[in-house]
Amino acid sequence: MHLERHARRVNPAHAITPDELRHVHMVGIGGVGMSGVARILLDRGYTVTGSDMKDSLTILALRAAGAVIATEHKAENLDLTGDTPTCVVTSFAAIPQDNPELVGARERGIPVVTRSDVLGALLLDHVSLLIAGTHGKTSTTSLAVIALQQAGMDPSFAVGGQLSTTGTNAHHGTGSVFVAEADESDASLLTYSPNVAVVTNIEADHLDFYGSEESYIHVFDEFADRIVDGGYLVVCLDDPHAAALGERIVQQGDRINVIGYGTSDACTRHPSIAVGAEITEITPKPDRTDALIRISVPAHASAGNSGGDQNEAETSTHRVEMHIPGKHMVLNAVAAIVSSVLVGADHERAVSGVNGFQGVRRRFESHGTIAHGYYEGASVYDDYAHHPTEVRAVLTAAREKIQAMDSVAGHQRRVIVVFQPHMYSRTEEFASEFADALSLADEAIVMDIYGAREKPIPGVTSDLIIDQMTIPTHAAHRVDEVPRMVSSIAGPGDIILTMGAGTVTMLADPIVAALHEPVQ
Repeated sequence: MHLERHARRVNPAHAITPDELRHVHMVGIGGVGMSGVARILLDRGYTVTGSDMKDSLTILALRAAGAVIATEHKAENLDLTGDTPTCVVTSFAAIPQDNPELVGARERGIPVVTRSDVLGALLLDHVSLLIAGTHGKTSTTSLAVIALQQAGMDPSFAVGGQLSTTGTNAHHGTGSVFVAEADESDASLLTYSPNVAVVTNIEADHLDFYGSEESYIHVFDEFADRIVDGGYLVVCLDDPHAAALGERIVQQGDRINVIGYGTSDACTRHPSIAVGAEITEITPKPDRTDALIRISVPAHASAGNSGGDQNEAETSTHRVEMHIPGKHMVLNAVAAIVSSVLVGADHERAVSGVNGFQGVRRRFESHGTIAHGYYEGASVYDDYAHHPTEVRAVLTAAREKIQAMDSVAGHQRRVIVVFQPHMYSRTEEFASEFADALSLADEAIVMDIYGAREKPIPGVTSDLIIDQMTIPTHAAHRVDEVPRMVSSIAGPGDIILTMGAGTVTMLADPIVAALHEPVQ
């Protein structure tokens, strides 16, 4: 299986020792995942050096915190402070193995490890809460952090995006809990042994790495097997594969406690899994999505030890108010509440925390609403969605949002999506699914594929999606033409969404500017 071959690559032959963290050199330090680990290392008093291709706000912030960073890749960067690094950290997905710093480190006998190896070492002296799943990891991790902070627990955390409330993606807290994402894209989640693991959903992805859907699904079973004795697996019962994972673990015995969450119908379908939180009502509103939930998780359960008898759990009812629209965000919020209670948060404070959640960068992130002129009331949002299921969830949330709003000057509000496919292999695999999901909008602009680390595949272009669309769709071959295209089709009160994992995120503000211009 592909998984077996690649898992050996991402798991170290031996655990990183504290001495190996004394001076960490990070290749590609400006990335969201790498920079988060760098922040925590700096906060813990370790020496951090690194390199990236260019300066950024992230690089400047790390320098201000004490990191020494070069803005090009060369072997000499290993001596930025005059001391030899005790380990060199890289990302196999983003950094080629012939990178001069990696080559130089191996020649000098310096251990070369992955970000997940270092994060795993940082987790060891904490109660670890890890969020896994195909979709929703960053939002759920962020929600759990906010819930724990509201409960006064000051967790350490490493998130795959910037929290709007703090403006950071990582923090070395004073509390005993560490919250982090467990990334399955390269099987690096198998590095960790969590006290509490959440699986939000499981759906075929990263098939360029795994080779088959079966291998991809299986990695979550292996991840669950790594949960400590007496720990907790928290699964979404609305997701068929996540629920099936929970049922498989229940059948293996009582080494791990399995807790489910989801809507009432989903909870009823899986009687073998103890329900930690049931969503009894979801109500979309113009400015938020409300939900009523029943929590049945024992407060202050000992996540690292056996126990947590669900028969002794007190049931409490709470109203969740999510300021980011969509059922998927309600599910993420409930996952965060359940898991945060398992590691010690109070029910009421956990709910209060998620109700105050202002979002994560690039998750239905608002870039502005036009106050006057022809486009009055039109709003522009940016979202990271780059898988058909994510696209469908975001567009469904947008439709629910406009359905709860009044028309503007007699104009029926519409949803317009600007989508940039991410990676050739994903486009080839899911072209039909992308077309089906994007057709939930009223009109679409589809950009050329953002290849990321991939080389082009002959015959694979955005036309594979466009040709199957069932709504008016326009091809955009140049980034700079998109704002004008949007202004030519948008109207008052419309929701415009830029969507994808590539350079499309740079277009939200130019689109806002274009909508402020007078109509010719």
